[in-house]
Amino acid sequence: MLNVPSQSFPAAGSQQRVAPTGQSRNKVALKPGHSLLDWIRLTKSGRDLTGLRGRLIEVTEEELKKHNTRNDCWTCIRGMVYNVSAYMDFHPGGEEELMRAAGIDSTDLFDQVHRWVNYESMLKECLVGRMAVKPSPALRGSVSSFGSRNEFSEMHSFLWKYRIILIQTSCLVANIYMTAHSVGKVQVCLHKSVKDKWTKVGQPLEHHDTFIQCKDRELSYRECVLVSKSDVTHDTQVLCLQLPPGSNMQVPVGRHVYLKTSLQGTDVVKPYTPVDQSLIPPSQSSAEMGSDLNLMIKIYPDGLLTSHLASLPIGSSLSVGGPEGSFSMRILHDVTHLYMLAAGTGFTPMARLIRLALQDLTSIRKAKLMLFNRQERDILWCSQLDELCTKEERFEVEYVLSEPTDSWKGRRGRIDACMLQNFLERPEKARCLVCVCGPTRFTELAVQLVRQLDFSEEEILIFQG
Repeated sequence: MLNVPSQSFPAAGSQQRVAPTGQSRNKVALKPGHSLLDWIRLTKSGRDLTGLRGRLIEVTEEELKKHNTRNDCWTCIRGMVYNVSAYMDFHPGGEEELMRAAGIDSTDLFDQVHRWVNYESMLKECLVGRMAVKPSPALRGSVSSFGSRNEFSEMHSFLWKYRIILIQTSCLVANIYMTAHSVGKVQVCLHKSVKDKWTKVGQPLEHHDTFIQCKDRELSYRECVLVSKSDVTHDTQVLCLQLPPGSNMQVPVGRHVYLKTSLQGTDVVKPYTPVDQSLIPPSQSSAEMGSDLNLMIKIYPDGLLTSHLASLPIGSSLSVGGPEGSFSMRILHDVTHLYMLAAGTGFTPMARLIRLALQDLTSIRKAKLMLFNRQERDILWCSQLDELCTKEERFEVEYVLSEPTDSWKGRRGRIDACMLQNFLERPEKARCLVCVCGPTRFTELAVQLVRQLDFSEEEILIFQG
């Protein structure tokens, strides 16, 4: 593979970068007729998007470097070369970001921003060919580096045995997850079921035959079954997905999964943050046991994926990948005052964070949510939030509507410095954390206003909206 230039991606000041604090990224406004559905139609139109009239070629490093302009843009992702010139006007991140991948191996750049995107399906009609890879001299001498073939054999045998141990004990990981969370470390003792020398190592399970770190692997998807839908508001539903028999998925707070389905022959993928069955769920729910997955999804009439999900019958299959995300529980250590600013479905990561804070974080003295919506009917889990306020004195919620009716008695307007100054208290010796999630413009403005109130970068957390 080619060496990737050491450069920041997205570019500093680009439309995809919100702030050093955040994990959110911007999208640019696409021209009419350049939606995802329009791109799918273009790829099926029969138009030659590679310029090679259907031929596949082997591309050298020198050849790849030549194709680095707006109208002749090739890039390499995981050894495959694509002509992305036709995709420029369809790219949600804009032409500027796509051009950073022009003429180079852009695998690392791609993974930093949207590793979850199924580029093989999206760009299959743009495939130029395979990258020509020169054999590494290091590989030719790999056996001699062990000193002898016997030493190499012994090392190979050890690695295989170690891998089998991981396979045979994979079920332990889920069982000790809460122990790891509570004490910070786990000691695992492994014992053979039969105390005898192994005569064979068996066959590895699918996707269990590598030492590649999870962050460097391609996403692995599981086929789940849609078992129920429940309305939250007039345009938002909670979809309950059942994992395959014997599967267990513990999604940590603040992490997300990827929903994938095939539409018109093209895989469409989108990230969603799971929620619990409710803010105050039963003590033994199937979702908590990890066999079910609940996703709160807003249905857009012109949305390619969400309109499909709205019409999907119970019993249908959906592919779920992940979990992924960079949120770490360490940031909540010793936090006494947790403030959450959310707009629309930016509430979803806050839902599980609220429950975690009130049930498991003993340092929390106050947890406050300010939830922004257009109208009262858009407020997600409004009755549950109100109920939680009455049951838990440490929790407060304020609703802000931008288009309220005359009968609305709560806050009106949009986020501004005045309402945040009253909301974001900083008692003496308090350790504060302000979490933000919502549409890009909301997130940018919220972070700017919070900084103006002298909150440090370490006291601001942005969830990807």
